[in-house]
This record gives sequence, structure tokens and C-alpha cells, in this order.
Amino acid sequence: MTTLTNEQLLTHTASRLPHLEGALLAPIEKGGSARRFHRVSAPGGSAILVHDLGEREENRHYASLAAFLAVHGVPVPSVLAADHDLGLLWLEDLGERDLWASRNESWEVRRLLYESALRGIALLHGIPLSESRRHDLTVQKEFDESLYCWEQKYFADHCLGDLFGVGERVRGDLLQDPAMLRMARGLAGRPRVFVHRDFQSQNILVRNGEAGFIDFQGMRPGLAQYDLASLLCDPYVTLTSGERDHLLGFYHGLSPSSSREEFDRFFWQCVAQRLMQALGAYGNLSLNLGKPHFRAHVAPALANLREALTRLHPEDRLDELSDLIKDLKTSPTPGS
Repeated sequence: MTTLTNEQLLTHTASRLPHLEGALLAPIEKGGSARRFHRVSAPGGSAILVHDLGEREENRHYASLAAFLAVHGVPVPSVLAADHDLGLLWLEDLGERDLWASRNESWEVRRLLYESALRGIALLHGIPLSESRRHDLTVQKEFDESLYCWEQKYFADHCLGDLFGVGERVRGDLLQDPAMLRMARGLAGRPRVFVHRDFQSQNILVRNGEAGFIDFQGMRPGLAQYDLASLLCDPYVTLTSGERDHLLGFYHGLSPSSSREEFDRFFWQCVAQRLMQALGAYGNLSLNLGKPHFRAHVAPALANLREALTRLHPEDRLDELSDLIKDLKTSPTPGS
């Protein structure tokens, strides 16, 4: 798709949302996304303008996913207008404050925000998978064994290899470790629900004390614990073990589909899996996609991964991975 100038973006905005005629356009820096985000502000109101350059197929389905989730009560921004030919989407403006911005608030303040987020994600997890077929909805490839293995390889290639210079043979041995393969197979064998896929603090906006979700275009069938791992072991935010345990219990109380012991067992496997994916992303974004600031998240993500490996059930231990990452420097240098 063609890159549009600011003047063109404002012209298209005014034609579709006349109450925003004469608006000002302000760019929003948005994480690792290839899309461009703008806040459009005018005396008549504001909106978020998303300019998709067509780099990822999943972005084309944002509007239909938003409408689907809203029908089921999931807190997502309303779609105000869309021009799919130009790759433009106008969304309800949920404000500038995300959950990450509250990371230094008291636990009492943060607890209420996290509980709001968990209530919302429980609604998403509770939507029957058959609903997507009934609504002819396009969702992304489900979390199956091949996708879990792909995430592990993404970690091995872009984190262990690119960031830390771990050799190809060692990386290959890790990926063929029976414990790693068994975890991928075991997670893939669990009953699936719809998951957000990137349910971390910067994708949760806060307005009037209530959470709203963005960047859900990667939604797919998977495990609820994967979303919880993304939020509660988020490298961007530090939660104490007591805070995390409270929030896990809060969610489990909303959706007690298994015993708490079984629920926690698969949570920690999902934490290890999710953090491998995140570390792979940080390596790829920082070294290959021109976003070096993501290197700052490697150290906390590694610390969280080391903790997760100690919390695994004895039958789920990943000793080879534990041995490999225990001595990695937290300030990686390519080729070191």
C-alpha cells in the first residue's frame, strides 16, 4: 500500500468523520508494530488513525475482529470508519494511558487495574471457538505443536544466536531436547480458547479505571495461560510473586476450568514459552528491524525466564535450557 502524507491522512479523515474536519495529527510511537498510528484531535473530538502499509496480513482483519469482540462484551475500541483499499482505520480514542504507565503506582491502585484487565480477557477466553465460523471471522493460525516449536526456534535464532552468539550446533541440540519437544507437544494437546496473543501492559489502555484492549489482530485459538503469562510475567513491568499469585487466583476464580494446581502447572510452561518468543522478538527487532531500544528488555525477560524455569513442575523441567541461559550476560553483545 502507498504511504500517505499527513495532509492526505487529514483529508481522508475529514471525508469519513466530518466532525474531525480541521483536526491536528500527532504521531504515536507504537512498540514493534509496522503500522503507523496517529491521534487525530479536533474541537469536535478525537480518534486514533491506523495506517497499515500492508506488511502483515493479519492487520487487515482488525476491524472485523473489533466488531466481533465488542459483540461479546470484550473491552475494545469501537471502529469509527475504515478504508481497506488505503489501509486506513479510524478507532475510538481510549486515551493515552496504558497499564504500563501505572507500573509505579501502589499495589492497591494496580490491583484494581489488573483485575479489570483479567475480567476483560476472561470474556475473550470464554467465547466459543465455533463463533468465529458462525461469523465467518478470519483468525490466525492456532497454537499447535508446530507454532510452539517455531517460537522456540525464533528464540534460538534471534536471541541465543544473534544477541549472544551461541553456536548453531548448541542451538540445534536445544531445539531437539526431548523436554522442549515434550512441552510443545503437551501445550498443543490442551483444550484451546481464543487468546489475544500479545496481552502485555502496553496493549492494555486504561480509561476511567477500566481496561481496554488493543493490538488483538493476532488473536487465535490457544491457551488462556499464554495470555496470563504475557501479562503477569511481562518484561516491561515487575510484579512481586505475591502480586502475581493473587492475580492468578483472581483469574482462576473467574474461570475455574481445572484445579488450581493443574492451572498453575500449565501457566509456568506458558511463561517459559512466551518469554522465549519475547526474547526472540527483542533480538529480531533490535538487530534486524532498526529498533535498538528493544535491547533494554532482554535483561528483565531473561530474569523472568530463569525464574519460570525454577517454577516448572519436576516432570516439566527444561534442564538443558536452564544450563544454557544461566551464564548469559544480561547486556548482550552481538557475536560475543
